Amino acid sequence: MHELTVELGARSYPIFIGEGLFSSTELYEKMMGSSKLMIVTDTNIEQLYLADLLRSLEDFQVFVHVIKAGEVYKNLDTLNTVITAMLTSKISRSDCLIAFGGGVVGDLTGFAAACFQRGINFIQVPTTLLAQVDSSVGGKTAVNHKLGKNMIGAFHQPIGVISDVSILASLPEREFSAGMAEVIKYGLIRDKDFFEWLESNIDKLLMKSSVELAYAIEKSCLNKAAVVSEDEKENGIRAILNLGHTFGHAIETGLNYQTWLHGEAVGMGMVMAAYMSVEMGWLSESDLERTLILINKAGLPIKLSAECKEFNMRELMSIDKKVSHGKLKLILLKNIGSAVITEDFDEQILNNTIKHFYGMTE
Repeated sequence: MHELTVELGARSYPIFIGEGLFSSTELYEKMMGSSKLMIVTDTNIEQLYLADLLRSLEDFQVFVHVIKAGEVYKNLDTLNTVITAMLTSKISRSDCLIAFGGGVVGDLTGFAAACFQRGINFIQVPTTLLAQVDSSVGGKTAVNHKLGKNMIGAFHQPIGVISDVSILASLPEREFSAGMAEVIKYGLIRDKDFFEWLESNIDKLLMKSSVELAYAIEKSCLNKAAVVSEDEKENGIRAILNLGHTFGHAIETGLNYQTWLHGEAVGMGMVMAAYMSVEMGWLSESDLERTLILINKAGLPIKLSAECKEFNMRELMSIDKKVSHGKLKLILLKNIGSAVITEDFDEQILNNTIKHFYGMTE
């Protein structure tokens, strides 16, 4: 087992990475100060792993709330069912939630924890690669609105994260590839050596080799923890973690959160950001090619689907959390391993980038 720490002073918390951890009674006892808790999970994880988790928590007073699986259910209606279940179960400020699932469960449960009685503890137990390397770490919690992704939320840090590598064995290939988008992101934005390691080890990762997978998760979490520790509330450098997300969120919103997985949209967004970086005269053609090759090898899209032509991507990008004083900030690349946050870009280049990818849809 590897243990990392997100350094946030008195609110610092551990990330545990290893095999067979999600059912470790010792880890939960180590983190929780209360004997009463509620597990929030989805219909997929309920069938696969909930019984094992419950066995490990038999000495606790446990309540369970199950939500429907899928990004389309990450909304205020579902949040209300969680809050109602907490009230019905008489969860108090001294108790704890466990988010047992992928990014949707983690984001929604974290937001419920942030809102309930003005904030209670929660533990992230992510069950997808994407959640293990990204959404479970850093304290961003939210639900979607039909007009924009993650527009309703709060910063609320967990008291711990348990990332069980073995649980990824049951992850469908498409979901696994979606998680690889966030892994590749860390190499692109701040860790060139890790990007080069990914180029050499992508085949082993796609085969879910436990050694390489644990290393990739650890490196991703180390990179994210370093950024979050420096800029918890995204007032500056933390925005680099959103490489590809402004394009990607527009795709997800335009398709009503039903067609592309979040990681697929982010992967496509990184392709578009890399292409625009070349057009800005920053990123080299060779680095763009390497980026495209790795994202494609990971099983992620490098072309828009034809249905993306049915919405105005630029308009949807204007409804973004990185819009300030009417100006959109983009995360672009100077080199592999070096990202830049900028609102000083040529609007025509952005429009030409969107037009370029609209012209090569599948």
